[in-house]
Amino acid sequence: MYTIRNFTDNNDIKTLEQRGAFTVVEYLRDLSVTPFDAQIAYFCNEMNVRKRQVICDLSVSDVTTQAGAMQWTVGDVNATTGLKGVGDFFGKALRGSVTGESAIKPEYTGSGTLVLEPTYKHIILIDVADWNGSIVLDDGLFLACESSLKHKAVPRSNLSSAALGNEGLFNLGIQGSGILCLESVSPREELIEIELKNDVLKVDGNMAIAWSGSLDFTVERSGKSLIGSAASGEGLVNVYRGTGKVLLAPVSKTPVR
Repeated sequence: MYTIRNFTDNNDIKTLEQRGAFTVVEYLRDLSVTPFDAQIAYFCNEMNVRKRQVICDLSVSDVTTQAGAMQWTVGDVNATTGLKGVGDFFGKALRGSVTGESAIKPEYTGSGTLVLEPTYKHIILIDVADWNGSIVLDDGLFLACESSLKHKAVPRSNLSSAALGNEGLFNLGIQGSGILCLESVSPREELIEIELKNDVLKVDGNMAIAWSGSLDFTVERSGKSLIGSAASGEGLVNVYRGTGKVLLAPVSKTPVR
């Protein structure tokens, strides 16, 4: 048995959301500052730049995380590679090489508590069932998920134009039933959800952070011809066709530590 004190019951820590095995908390103030960085900490707090952290209750579900995401564990917690044999290893290594994600994602089992590293990014919890059991992610957004979910590499429909658009050739797809945990530069309050019914969405830049696996994703010229694309000033755009949903950020993805 174990007891955790001065964590979620601390007045400076606020619980933002709880879904499935995941609880997201936010540090309302950063008290671990020095006189040299106090001014930065003050303005960060005023602009909602705050540390956030994910707590995983393994008694609810086994959890798979991005490599290196674990900060500490307590109680009955066992870390495994999640590999089911040599073939599974090579499959995951290939998927990691083409999606840019870590090849091996640790899987944590047991009945204890797993706490992930704090981040200044926003944590988005998604029930994959709300996306008809299939969702595709933009590069680098995956943080953790319930281990009941399956991972796969999803190729672009037109690989040549994807390469020209510098967007990569594959994305990480998540399938099944369970909760998915993402790191986003934009908060959920600013994310735009667009539902397509046999229609088309065109986006200039990598502002789509997730989309339904049922959608056809390509990278295309914004105009019907090279001259038309040059005249519009847009060049290549990301295109989503079909029936499904797209989660759109108001700004392009930028690095945030």
